[in-house]
Amino acid sequence: MRVDLLTREYPPEVYGGAGVHVEYLARELRNLADVRVRCFGAPRREPGVHAYPVPDGLAGANAALQVLGVDLEIAAACAGADLVHSHTWYANFAGHTAKMLHGVPHVVTTHSLEPLRPWKAEQLGGGYTLSSWAERTALLAADAVIAVSEGMRRDVLTCYPEIAPERVTVIHNGIDTGQYAPDPGTEVLLRHGIDPARPYVVFVGRITRQKGLVHLLRAARAFDPAAQLVLCAGAPDTPEIAAEVTGLVDELRASRAGVVWISEMLPRPEVIQILTHATVFVCPSVYEPMGIVNLEAMACETAVVATATGGIPEVVADGETGLLVPIDQGADGEPHDPEAFAAAMARGVNTLLADPAKAAGMGSAGRRRAVEHFSWPAIAARTRELYASLV
Repeated sequence: MRVDLLTREYPPEVYGGAGVHVEYLARELRNLADVRVRCFGAPRREPGVHAYPVPDGLAGANAALQVLGVDLEIAAACAGADLVHSHTWYANFAGHTAKMLHGVPHVVTTHSLEPLRPWKAEQLGGGYTLSSWAERTALLAADAVIAVSEGMRRDVLTCYPEIAPERVTVIHNGIDTGQYAPDPGTEVLLRHGIDPARPYVVFVGRITRQKGLVHLLRAARAFDPAAQLVLCAGAPDTPEIAAEVTGLVDELRASRAGVVWISEMLPRPEVIQILTHATVFVCPSVYEPMGIVNLEAMACETAVVATATGGIPEVVADGETGLLVPIDQGADGEPHDPEAFAAAMARGVNTLLADPAKAAGMGSAGRRRAVEHFSWPAIAARTRELYASLV
Protein backbone atom coordinates (compact mmCIF):
# COMPACT_ATOMS: atom_id res chain seq x y z
CA MET A 1 0.00 0.00 0.00
CA ARG A 2 1.30 3.45 -0.95
CA VAL A 3 0.35 6.19 1.50
CA ASP A 4 1.04 9.87 0.88
CA LEU A 5 1.32 11.88 4.10
CA LEU A 6 0.45 15.53 3.47
CA THR A 7 1.69 18.17 5.88
CA ARG A 8 2.90 21.73 6.10
CA GLU A 9 5.67 20.90 8.58
CA TYR A 10 8.39 18.32 8.25
CA PRO A 11 12.00 18.35 9.50
CA PRO A 12 13.94 20.53 9.56
CA GLU A 13 11.04 23.01 9.23
CA VAL A 14 9.06 22.01 12.33
CA TYR A 15 7.56 24.55 14.72
CA GLY A 16 4.63 22.74 16.34
CA GLY A 17 3.22 19.45 17.56
CA ALA A 18 1.74 18.48 14.19
CA GLY A 19 5.18 18.53 12.60
CA VAL A 20 6.59 16.34 15.37
CA HIS A 21 3.66 13.95 14.95
CA VAL A 22 4.19 13.51 11.20
CA GLU A 23 7.95 13.06 11.63
CA TYR A 24 7.57 10.09 13.96
CA LEU A 25 4.47 8.66 12.31
CA ALA A 26 6.26 8.59 8.96
CA ARG A 27 9.29 6.89 10.52
CA GLU A 28 7.22 4.06 12.00
CA LEU A 29 4.78 3.70 9.08
CA ARG A 30 7.69 3.04 6.72
CA ASN A 31 7.95 -0.35 8.39
CA LEU A 32 4.33 -1.06 7.41
CA ALA A 33 3.70 0.66 4.06
CA ASP A 34 5.23 2.55 1.14
CA VAL A 35 5.19 6.07 2.58
CA ARG A 36 5.72 9.32 0.68
CA VAL A 37 5.76 12.61 2.58
CA ARG A 38 4.64 15.80 0.82
CA CYS A 39 5.34 18.97 2.74
CA PHE A 40 5.77 22.71 2.35
CA GLY A 41 8.99 24.69 2.04
CA ALA A 42 12.55 24.12 0.92
CA PRO A 43 13.74 20.90 -0.77
CA ARG A 44 14.44 17.96 1.57
CA ARG A 45 17.21 15.42 1.14
CA GLU A 46 15.42 12.57 2.88
CA PRO A 47 14.34 9.80 0.46
CA GLY A 48 10.62 9.73 -0.17
CA VAL A 49 10.10 13.29 1.05
CA HIS A 50 9.03 15.96 -1.43
CA ALA A 51 8.66 19.66 -0.61
CA TYR A 52 6.66 22.31 -2.44
CA PRO A 53 7.29 26.07 -2.28
CA VAL A 54 4.67 28.77 -2.70
CA PRO A 55 3.90 29.17 -6.43
CA ASP A 56 5.61 32.24 -7.90
CA GLY A 57 2.32 33.82 -8.91
CA LEU A 58 1.12 33.83 -5.28
CA ALA A 59 4.27 35.26 -3.70
CA GLY A 60 2.50 38.43 -2.60
CA ALA A 61 -0.91 36.92 -1.83
CA ASN A 62 -2.68 36.41 1.49
CA ALA A 63 -0.97 33.64 3.48
CA ALA A 64 -4.04 31.38 3.34
CA LEU A 65 -4.23 31.72 -0.43
CA GLN A 66 -0.57 30.75 -0.66
CA VAL A 67 -1.36 27.61 1.31
CA LEU A 68 -4.13 26.62 -1.09
CA GLY A 69 -1.76 27.17 -4.01
CA VAL A 70 0.79 24.78 -2.51
CA ASP A 71 -2.02 22.31 -1.79
CA LEU A 72 -2.98 22.15 -5.46
CA GLU A 73 0.57 21.24 -6.44
CA ILE A 74 0.71 18.58 -3.73
CA ALA A 75 -2.64 17.12 -4.86
CA ALA A 76 -1.38 16.81 -8.42
CA ALA A 77 1.69 14.91 -7.18
CA CYS A 78 -0.39 12.31 -5.33
CA ALA A 79 -1.13 10.35 -8.52
CA GLY A 80 -0.47 6.69 -7.84
CA ALA A 81 -1.18 6.77 -4.10
CA ASP A 82 -3.60 4.23 -2.62
CA LEU A 83 -4.56 6.61 0.18
CA VAL A 84 -3.78 10.19 1.24
CA HIS A 85 -3.53 11.32 4.84
CA SER A 86 -3.50 15.05 5.61
CA HIS A 87 -2.52 16.87 8.80
CA THR A 88 -3.95 20.29 9.80
CA TRP A 89 -5.94 22.67 7.61
CA TYR A 90 -2.74 23.61 5.80
CA ALA A 91 -2.78 20.24 4.01
CA ASN A 92 -6.47 19.30 4.24
CA PHE A 93 -7.32 20.96 0.94
CA ALA A 94 -4.53 19.01 -0.74
CA GLY A 95 -5.95 15.76 0.61
CA HIS A 96 -9.51 16.66 -0.37
CA THR A 97 -8.47 17.62 -3.89
CA ALA A 98 -6.36 14.45 -4.27
CA LYS A 99 -9.33 12.36 -3.16
CA MET A 100 -11.50 13.85 -5.90
CA LEU A 101 -8.79 13.93 -8.56
CA HIS A 102 -7.36 10.45 -8.07
CA GLY A 103 -10.34 8.62 -6.56
CA VAL A 104 -8.54 7.50 -3.38
CA PRO A 105 -9.58 7.55 0.30
CA HIS A 106 -8.66 10.62 2.34
CA VAL A 107 -7.82 10.37 6.05
CA VAL A 108 -7.60 13.56 8.11
CA THR A 109 -5.82 13.84 11.45
CA THR A 110 -7.20 16.75 13.47
CA HIS A 111 -4.45 18.38 15.53
CA SER A 112 -6.60 21.47 16.07
CA LEU A 113 -9.83 22.95 14.71
CA GLU A 114 -10.26 26.35 13.11
CA PRO A 115 -13.63 27.16 14.78
CA LEU A 116 -11.87 26.86 18.15
CA ARG A 117 -9.07 29.25 17.19
CA PRO A 118 -10.92 32.53 16.51
CA TRP A 119 -7.81 34.55 17.36
CA LYS A 120 -6.38 33.43 14.01
CA ALA A 121 -8.51 36.10 12.37
CA GLU A 122 -6.02 38.52 13.93
CA GLN A 123 -3.22 36.67 12.15
CA LEU A 124 -4.79 35.82 8.78
CA GLY A 125 -7.51 38.43 8.27
CA GLY A 126 -9.81 37.21 5.50
CA GLY A 127 -7.55 34.20 5.19
CA TYR A 128 -9.17 32.79 8.33
CA THR A 129 -12.39 32.39 6.36
CA LEU A 130 -10.43 30.46 3.74
CA SER A 131 -8.68 28.25 6.29
CA SER A 132 -12.01 27.50 7.97
CA TRP A 133 -13.60 26.63 4.62
CA ALA A 134 -10.72 24.35 3.67
CA GLU A 135 -10.90 22.47 6.96
CA ARG A 136 -14.68 22.12 6.95
CA THR A 137 -14.81 20.94 3.34
CA ALA A 138 -12.13 18.33 3.89
CA LEU A 139 -13.45 16.97 7.17
CA LEU A 140 -17.03 16.60 5.97
CA ALA A 141 -15.88 14.64 2.91
CA ALA A 142 -13.09 12.62 4.54
CA ASP A 143 -13.35 8.85 4.59
CA ALA A 144 -12.03 8.81 8.16
CA VAL A 145 -11.09 11.39 10.75
CA ILE A 146 -8.43 10.72 13.38
CA ALA A 147 -8.67 12.69 16.61
CA VAL A 148 -5.51 12.86 18.72
CA SER A 149 -7.51 12.65 21.96
CA GLU A 150 -10.99 11.94 23.26
CA GLY A 151 -11.31 15.67 23.90
CA MET A 152 -10.44 16.34 20.27
CA ARG A 153 -13.05 13.81 19.15
CA ARG A 154 -15.72 15.61 21.17
CA ASP A 155 -14.64 18.90 19.62
CA VAL A 156 -14.82 17.47 16.08
CA LEU A 157 -18.36 16.20 16.60
CA THR A 158 -19.43 19.46 18.24
CA CYS A 159 -17.95 21.73 15.58
CA TYR A 160 -18.98 19.48 12.68
CA PRO A 161 -22.18 17.63 13.71
CA GLU A 162 -22.67 16.52 10.10
CA ILE A 163 -19.83 14.01 10.56
CA ALA A 164 -21.04 10.55 11.57
CA PRO A 165 -19.48 9.60 14.93
CA GLU A 166 -18.32 6.22 13.60
CA ARG A 167 -16.04 8.03 11.14
CA VAL A 168 -14.03 9.64 13.97
CA THR A 169 -11.36 7.43 15.58
CA VAL A 170 -9.09 8.35 18.50
CA ILE A 171 -5.40 7.60 17.98
CA HIS A 172 -3.27 9.52 20.46
CA ASN A 173 -0.09 11.40 19.75
CA GLY A 174 3.07 9.62 20.81
CA ILE A 175 6.56 10.19 22.13
CA ASP A 176 9.94 8.65 21.34
CA THR A 177 11.09 7.87 24.87
CA GLY A 178 14.46 6.74 23.60
CA GLN A 179 15.15 10.20 22.28
CA TYR A 180 13.21 12.14 24.91
CA ALA A 181 14.98 10.94 28.04
CA PRO A 182 16.74 12.67 30.96
CA ASP A 183 20.03 14.35 30.03
CA PRO A 184 22.33 14.84 33.03
CA GLY A 185 24.57 17.36 31.25
CA THR A 186 24.40 21.08 32.04
CA GLU A 187 26.43 22.72 29.29
CA VAL A 188 23.30 23.88 27.44
CA LEU A 189 21.93 25.50 30.60
CA LEU A 190 25.17 27.37 31.23
CA ARG A 191 25.38 28.56 27.64
CA HIS A 192 21.91 30.08 27.85
CA GLY A 193 22.41 31.70 31.23
CA ILE A 194 20.38 29.21 33.30
CA ASP A 195 21.79 28.50 36.78
CA PRO A 196 21.74 24.71 37.36
CA ALA A 197 22.00 25.28 41.11
CA ARG A 198 18.68 27.15 41.27
CA PRO A 199 15.23 25.66 40.66
CA TYR A 200 13.49 26.82 37.51
CA VAL A 201 10.14 26.75 35.77
CA VAL A 202 10.20 26.23 32.01
CA PHE A 203 7.84 26.93 29.10
CA VAL A 204 8.43 25.60 25.57
CA GLY A 205 6.19 26.75 22.74
CA ARG A 206 5.30 29.26 20.08
CA ILE A 207 4.16 32.76 20.91
CA THR A 208 0.51 32.44 20.01
CA ARG A 209 -2.79 33.03 21.79
CA GLN A 210 -3.38 29.30 21.83
CA LYS A 211 -0.32 28.57 23.98
CA GLY A 212 -1.36 30.98 26.73
CA LEU A 213 2.07 32.50 27.30
CA VAL A 214 0.60 35.84 28.38
CA HIS A 215 -1.26 34.05 31.19
CA LEU A 216 1.93 32.35 32.32
CA LEU A 217 3.78 35.66 32.44
CA ARG A 218 1.04 37.15 34.60
CA ALA A 219 1.09 34.09 36.85
CA ALA A 220 4.87 34.37 37.16
CA ARG A 221 4.50 37.60 39.13
CA ALA A 222 3.53 35.38 42.05
CA PHE A 223 6.09 32.58 41.54
CA ASP A 224 8.53 31.90 44.37
CA PRO A 225 11.26 34.53 43.80
CA ALA A 226 13.95 31.92 44.44
CA ALA A 227 13.00 30.16 41.19
CA GLN A 228 14.12 31.08 37.69
CA LEU A 229 11.70 31.30 34.77
CA VAL A 230 12.97 29.95 31.46
CA LEU A 231 11.00 30.75 28.32
CA CYS A 232 11.84 28.79 25.16
CA ALA A 233 9.40 30.87 23.15
CA GLY A 234 9.63 32.15 19.60
CA ALA A 235 7.88 32.41 16.24
CA PRO A 236 5.21 34.97 17.25
CA ASP A 237 2.01 34.82 15.24
CA THR A 238 1.66 38.59 14.94
CA PRO A 239 3.60 41.76 15.78
CA GLU A 240 0.87 42.57 18.32
CA ILE A 241 1.34 39.45 20.42
CA ALA A 242 5.12 39.76 20.09
CA ALA A 243 4.90 43.28 21.55
CA GLU A 244 2.56 42.16 24.33
CA VAL A 245 4.85 39.31 25.38
CA THR A 246 7.92 41.55 25.23
CA GLY A 247 6.21 44.09 27.48
CA LEU A 248 5.23 41.44 30.03
CA VAL A 249 8.73 39.95 30.07
CA ASP A 250 10.27 43.41 30.58
CA GLU A 251 7.86 44.06 33.43
CA LEU A 252 8.72 40.72 35.03
CA ARG A 253 12.46 41.32 34.73
CA ALA A 254 12.05 44.66 36.48
CA SER A 255 10.62 42.91 39.56
CA ARG A 256 12.56 39.63 39.78
CA ALA A 257 15.87 38.07 38.76
CA GLY A 258 16.41 34.91 36.74
CA VAL A 259 14.05 35.48 33.81
CA VAL A 260 15.68 33.79 30.79
CA TRP A 261 14.05 34.20 27.38
CA ILE A 262 15.41 32.08 24.54
CA SER A 263 13.65 33.30 21.41
CA GLU A 264 15.36 31.13 18.78
CA MET A 265 14.11 27.64 17.96
CA LEU A 266 16.51 25.34 19.78
CA PRO A 267 17.76 21.97 18.49
CA ARG A 268 15.92 19.06 20.09
CA PRO A 269 18.88 17.89 22.26
CA GLU A 270 19.10 21.35 23.82
CA VAL A 271 15.39 21.41 24.62
CA ILE A 272 15.69 17.95 26.19
CA GLN A 273 18.47 19.08 28.51
CA ILE A 274 16.55 22.21 29.53
CA LEU A 275 13.42 20.12 30.21
CA THR A 276 15.41 17.57 32.22
CA HIS A 277 16.71 19.99 34.84
CA ALA A 278 13.53 22.02 35.30
CA THR A 279 11.63 21.61 38.55
CA VAL A 280 8.35 22.27 36.77
CA PHE A 281 7.25 22.42 33.15
CA VAL A 282 4.26 24.70 32.56
CA CYS A 283 1.72 24.36 29.76
CA PRO A 284 -0.69 27.34 30.08
CA SER A 285 -2.50 26.65 26.79
CA VAL A 286 -6.08 27.80 26.37
CA TYR A 287 -6.54 25.35 23.48
CA GLU A 288 -4.65 22.08 23.18
CA PRO A 289 -6.16 19.03 21.45
CA MET A 290 -3.54 16.89 23.15
CA GLY A 291 -0.36 18.80 23.98
CA ILE A 292 2.56 16.67 22.85
CA VAL A 293 4.96 19.03 24.63
CA ASN A 294 3.61 17.74 27.95
CA LEU A 295 4.62 14.22 26.93
CA GLU A 296 8.08 15.50 26.03
CA ALA A 297 8.50 17.01 29.49
CA MET A 298 7.15 13.88 31.18
CA ALA A 299 9.56 11.68 29.22
CA CYS A 300 12.39 13.86 30.56
CA GLU A 301 11.16 13.13 34.12
CA THR A 302 9.82 16.63 34.75
CA ALA A 303 6.61 17.37 36.66
CA VAL A 304 3.97 19.26 34.70
CA VAL A 305 1.54 22.04 35.61
CA ALA A 306 -0.94 22.37 32.76
CA THR A 307 -4.34 23.76 31.87
CA ALA A 308 -7.18 21.25 32.22
CA THR A 309 -8.41 21.79 28.67
CA GLY A 310 -8.77 19.73 25.49
CA GLY A 311 -6.80 16.49 25.55
CA ILE A 312 -4.32 17.54 28.24
CA PRO A 313 -6.11 15.63 31.04
CA GLU A 314 -5.64 12.45 28.97
CA VAL A 315 -1.88 12.99 29.06
CA VAL A 316 -1.19 14.58 32.45
CA ALA A 317 -2.53 12.46 35.32
CA ASP A 318 -3.60 15.05 37.89
CA GLY A 319 -1.86 14.53 41.22
CA GLU A 320 0.32 11.74 39.78
CA THR A 321 2.44 13.17 36.96
CA GLY A 322 1.58 16.81 37.56
CA LEU A 323 -1.13 19.26 38.48
CA LEU A 324 -4.01 20.41 36.30
CA VAL A 325 -5.24 24.01 36.48
CA PRO A 326 -8.99 24.46 35.92
CA ILE A 327 -10.11 27.06 33.41
CA ASP A 328 -13.52 28.63 32.86
CA GLN A 329 -13.43 29.53 29.17
CA GLY A 330 -15.50 31.87 27.06
CA ALA A 331 -16.51 31.39 23.43
CA ASP A 332 -13.16 32.81 22.33
CA GLY A 333 -11.28 30.20 24.36
CA GLU A 334 -9.86 32.75 26.77
CA PRO A 335 -10.59 32.46 30.52
CA HIS A 336 -13.57 34.45 31.75
CA ASP A 337 -11.44 35.58 34.69
CA PRO A 338 -7.80 35.83 33.55
CA GLU A 339 -6.60 36.91 37.01
CA ALA A 340 -8.17 33.88 38.69
CA PHE A 341 -6.66 31.58 36.04
CA ALA A 342 -3.19 33.09 36.51
CA ALA A 343 -3.51 32.84 40.30
CA ALA A 344 -4.47 29.15 40.09
CA MET A 345 -1.51 28.49 37.83
CA ALA A 346 0.83 30.25 40.24
CA ARG A 347 -0.49 28.14 43.12
CA GLY A 348 0.17 24.95 41.20
CA VAL A 349 3.70 25.96 40.30
CA ASN A 350 4.52 27.14 43.82
CA THR A 351 3.16 23.90 45.30
CA LEU A 352 5.81 21.94 43.40
CA LEU A 353 8.58 24.48 43.89
CA ALA A 354 7.99 24.21 47.64
CA ASP A 355 8.20 20.41 47.57
CA PRO A 356 11.06 19.29 45.28
CA ALA A 357 10.66 15.66 46.37
CA LYS A 358 7.02 15.67 45.28
CA ALA A 359 7.98 17.27 41.96
CA ALA A 360 10.68 14.64 41.41
CA GLY A 361 8.25 11.83 42.17
CA MET A 362 5.76 13.23 39.66
CA GLY A 363 8.57 13.45 37.12
CA SER A 364 9.43 9.77 37.56
CA ALA A 365 5.76 8.81 37.28
CA GLY A 366 5.46 10.94 34.15
CA ARG A 367 8.21 9.08 32.37
CA ARG A 368 6.67 5.72 33.27
CA ARG A 369 3.35 6.89 31.87
CA ALA A 370 4.95 8.14 28.64
CA VAL A 371 6.78 4.84 28.12
CA GLU A 372 3.78 2.63 28.89
CA HIS A 373 0.98 4.44 27.07
CA PHE A 374 2.31 6.58 24.22
CA SER A 375 4.73 4.56 22.05
CA TRP A 376 4.98 5.41 18.33
CA PRO A 377 5.12 1.80 17.00
CA ALA A 378 1.70 1.10 18.54
CA ILE A 379 0.28 4.34 17.16
CA ALA A 380 1.58 3.55 13.66
CA ALA A 381 0.09 0.04 13.82
CA ARG A 382 -3.35 1.42 14.72
CA THR A 383 -3.08 3.96 11.90
CA ARG A 384 -2.14 1.24 9.39
CA GLU A 385 -5.15 -0.82 10.51
CA LEU A 386 -7.41 2.17 9.81
CA TYR A 387 -5.90 2.54 6.34
CA ALA A 388 -6.55 -1.14 5.61
CA SER A 389 -10.23 -0.72 6.46
CA LEU A 390 -10.58 1.95 3.77
CA VAL A 391 -8.55 0.62 0.83
